[in-house]
Amino acid sequence: MIDAHHHLWRLSRGDYGWLTPDLKPLYRDFDPADLAPLLAAAGVTGTVLVQAAPTQAETEHLLAIAEAWPMVRAVVGWTDLSDAQAPARIEALAARPRLASLRPMLQDEPDPAWMLQASVGCALSAMAAAELRLDALIRPSQLPALIELVDRHPDLAVVVDHAAKPQIAAGGFQPWAARMAELARRPQVSCKLSGLLTEAGDRTNDRDLTPYVDHLLASFGPSRLMWGSDWPVLLLAGDYAGWSAQSRRLVARLSANEQALIFGGAAASFYGLETLS
Repeated sequence: MIDAHHHLWRLSRGDYGWLTPDLKPLYRDFDPADLAPLLAAAGVTGTVLVQAAPTQAETEHLLAIAEAWPMVRAVVGWTDLSDAQAPARIEALAARPRLASLRPMLQDEPDPAWMLQASVGCALSAMAAAELRLDALIRPSQLPALIELVDRHPDLAVVVDHAAKPQIAAGGFQPWAARMAELARRPQVSCKLSGLLTEAGDRTNDRDLTPYVDHLLASFGPSRLMWGSDWPVLLLAGDYAGWSAQSRRLVARLSANEQALIFGGAAASFYGLETLS
């Protein structure tokens, strides 16, 4: 079982601009020692550690954690994709053990077309050439731009983090659903079954989440849908054991082999976990 999306952070590093004291459940250090017992209880045997700060210094911090803690099978890092020196940095990052993907924090960009600018395109081409993936942290309004990006870079493997954060709390389904189905027609695109609880407000029960999960399954299939905890951000809406159990219920109608893809196989294939050292 692979947790395809979690974070770890240390407040003293000082580059988590979004992490403020009003986010009380999150405003403390989260280290491997905090996560290890939760992984053991859930039967997780490997993880993908994802950036939470738009700095290359944090990427180095995460790679150091991965080197010291074998449970982390891959790291999703960050570099400024709009910078002219990005292709050279990407080539160097691609040589680092455990670095599998890069994640620009696209959800924070006010212009959905930011990802389509020429300088970013050069960086994305460099990522594809280096066999790095793109973790797309987006909101529903950015899906049309992401579809265009994917069509411009057919050799770049892309995974949509948190299913593009559908507006579950407000009962929002369209146009998110149609756009996700359109995006899923591109075979190089996968999706993470993660982050749904924090978008759901009071609508966190199985009945409310089922239409979204069923649509993701219909669009991407089990081989391109990977489970992630989004811990510790998950603590804003739930807990590790609860989300793990709920996710199992939401896909219980699938065969054992299909469930195995969602809870491990899809992430292993997408991130190349068999080959990373």
